[in-house]
Amino acid sequence: MNKKKYQAKSGRRITAEVIAAQVGVSAMTVSRALNDRPNVDAKTKVRVLRAAKKLGYSPNHIARSLALRRTQTLGVVVPEISHSFFPEVIRGIEDAAYSAGYHLILTHSAEDASREQDAISTLESKRVDGLLISTAQTVKDNSKYRAVIRLGTPVVFFDRVVHNIGASCVSIDDEDCCIRLTEHLIGHGYKSIAHLSGPSTVSIGRGRLKGYKKALARNGMNFRPELVVQSGFHERGGYAAMESLLQLPVRLRPDAVVAVNDPAAFGAMKAIQEHKLRIPQDIAIVGMTDDVRAELVSSPLTTIRQPAYEIGKTAAETLISEIEGRSKPGQRITVRAELAVRKSCGCL
Repeated sequence: MNKKKYQAKSGRRITAEVIAAQVGVSAMTVSRALNDRPNVDAKTKVRVLRAAKKLGYSPNHIARSLALRRTQTLGVVVPEISHSFFPEVIRGIEDAAYSAGYHLILTHSAEDASREQDAISTLESKRVDGLLISTAQTVKDNSKYRAVIRLGTPVVFFDRVVHNIGASCVSIDDEDCCIRLTEHLIGHGYKSIAHLSGPSTVSIGRGRLKGYKKALARNGMNFRPELVVQSGFHERGGYAAMESLLQLPVRLRPDAVVAVNDPAAFGAMKAIQEHKLRIPQDIAIVGMTDDVRAELVSSPLTTIRQPAYEIGKTAAETLISEIEGRSKPGQRITVRAELAVRKSCGCL
């Protein structure tokens, strides 16, 4: 048997040197071809890739990591995975990472600040090249994030973001989106509009409440504190918050509700229906996310269509660019969101 073919079948690891001997070029040329470098003749690159495939070559990721001083892995921390938004974000992250030759380590904080800290520490111990984080709603300070950034690990926040600590952020314009939703209801003639709010510790909770207040002010409507009830981001919170509003005297009850997100809106809708009230005839409601269930509920939900896949893909591309030195941290990237009009606001 030919010595070169024997090497390929003998169980030895197929290296650049083995491929070089097969093709008749230098090991450096093989390395350049395998890594898709531009300074290799196109025909030579084709010959190298064919030989690599025939010989059963697989990249030595450990050696590559040592050479690049990178592990080619990204750490991802999400607050929850029970609703459609974050799985779709993860799909965008994964597509961008795969295209750039990176792998993911995914962790789940379950909306718990201490669990989030543990997740970040675990990802650091795995020597990930960078972190993608959407903050848990119970986080009360940014010290852990600051410590990670101070140690030189690139961090990009997405959806639930933290500004002004040296990290890039990718999100929709929460304030503007809530202005659009609230003014959409005002345009329909609703006079008593409530807000089911997120925690003030989370960027989307603050931004959406600010947008709600701003829309009222610029349309000459008084802000009524009793019409703002914190719901959090899940159905049970939305249900409890709506129950609280429905305990108000009938003359003080809202005729419309802006929910911080779709799951909170779904919980509120359940409470409204249990009180034998109609949506939108008695109480209109709008949400934000465009959850997969938004079109399927009995009164299809008017909402802001958040481009979850785009947010994830953009966040991952931004992080990889920073890891590879092609851009600097601290960017604020806003992804455009659209209003999806359905029956629950009274339009249809």
